[in-house]
Amino acid sequence: MAIHIMDEANRCLNCKKPRCMEGCPVHTPIPHIIQMFKEHKVMDAGAELFQNNPMSVICSIVCDHEQQCAGHCVLGKKGNPVHFSSIENYISDTYLDRMKLQIPEEKKKPVAVIGAGPAGLTVAIILAQHGYKVTIFEQQDKIGGITRYGIPEFRLPKSILDRLEKQILAMGIRIRPHTAIGTVLTIDDLFRDGYASVFVGTGVWKARNLGIPGECLANVHFGIDYLENPAAYDLGEKVAIIGMGNAAMDVARTALRNGALQVTLYARGTHVAANSHEMAYAELDGAQFVFGKAIERITETGPVFKTSVIDENNKVVGYEEGEDQVEADSTIIAISQGPRNRLIRTTVGLEGSDKGLLIVDENEMTTREGVFAAGDVVRGSKTVVHAVEQAKKAAVAMIAYMEKES
Repeated sequence: MAIHIMDEANRCLNCKKPRCMEGCPVHTPIPHIIQMFKEHKVMDAGAELFQNNPMSVICSIVCDHEQQCAGHCVLGKKGNPVHFSSIENYISDTYLDRMKLQIPEEKKKPVAVIGAGPAGLTVAIILAQHGYKVTIFEQQDKIGGITRYGIPEFRLPKSILDRLEKQILAMGIRIRPHTAIGTVLTIDDLFRDGYASVFVGTGVWKARNLGIPGECLANVHFGIDYLENPAAYDLGEKVAIIGMGNAAMDVARTALRNGALQVTLYARGTHVAANSHEMAYAELDGAQFVFGKAIERITETGPVFKTSVIDENNKVVGYEEGEDQVEADSTIIAISQGPRNRLIRTTVGLEGSDKGLLIVDENEMTTREGVFAAGDVVRGSKTVVHAVEQAKKAAVAMIAYMEKES
């Protein structure tokens, strides 16, 4: 592995205007990191990666590299781009267990972080490094959010999150598991108990339904729910998946690893929302793809489709007469998800959009003073690195807000 990534590092042209950095949402200083790696300064490189992106070890695995760093590499124009992700993963993984962060002993104001996903963890780490007393409130039993409960083990080993948790605890960050704010406890209770500001990074965990007959049948499930705990489901041998996004690819690959023998994904048109690598992996695992099928309803024996009429521009312009009944033991709907609205319902002054996403200003503050938010709960389902990008901005704004209030 080390020899392979050293060869990859040696391919870097060290461009004066590195397009790879432009393609990265958090502008990782890629050429500088590669140069430190080549000089065997692995720990220094790891420290710089962590300071720029506390989720670096995770992003190195799950980022859409073909659209970001690798996709912008100048070498990719005529050949193979530098695969910085493999270099980043080696450095970040090596650094993770050895990091020694300087955390101020004298604690500043207490801060509450709701949600231990990528956005919440990023904010918690940054604030702890600035001396704030941070408590994370997480509804699940473990940290990670979507990275633990929405990304399969074969893509992102949960042991990485466990190792990260040890470092988070070593920073003095406290975690309250099985505590969902907006149920027994509210944001008002947090302010009552002395928290100077609150960060919301609760993600999007409410599955989007199709609004068609059959969604309540026993053999119908939602993708986001299935990925949270695949072992709880008995899907049978034939599985139909409605949707072709990245989550749908994860569902397909997970189902094939948990006993399904035939997994087919269906799309209304010809567009695939998933990136090409994820689709290629799903195909290698044995998933099949069917285009031009619009779901009408679901029965005990499987989904029922109409065949789409597609024009020369690959747009759906109508549907053929008749219906196609597909035989499937289980049908999984994986078209997208949105936020749960319990925080909006239980917090005076906290407003959301028509989609239920939290409304924030240019500093990531919500419509409730002292409450900040970032990540999927603000901008909808996006990548881990986009959540980190927004969370870094929110953390800076929170510090400015609390210092102003002092």
